[in-house]
Amino acid sequence: DDVDRAYFAVFDGHGGVDAANYSATHLHINVGLHEEIVKNPAEALKCSFQKTDEMFLFKAKREKLRSGTTGVSALIVGNKLHIAWLGDSQVMLVQQGKAVTLMEPHKPERE
Repeated sequence: DDVDRAYFAVFDGHGGVDAANYSATHLHINVGLHEEIVKNPAEALKCSFQKTDEMFLFKAKREKLRSGTTGVSALIVGNKLHIAWLGDSQVMLVQQGKAVTLMEPHKPERE
């Protein structure tokens, strides 16, 4: 289609780099191929995080991998910004020199 899109992501591996590398290699493909990418990009992000996790868990079990990862991604569709994150990764938007809160970070003391 003629809609401009851009995707960015950062993964922070825990206990090794396998899960982070796997996510960096597969998440954007799952997002791009998701059936809702055009009509509902937020749903495409959410489902793609879940699918990528399931795919890595299958690989990890088969290959006895023990790492994990946090992740944050940004998908820009036209003039809209969609953010998805997993774990304690955080994202910040700075607009005209001022921080704009986009999320409440995961902290152990939060309910």
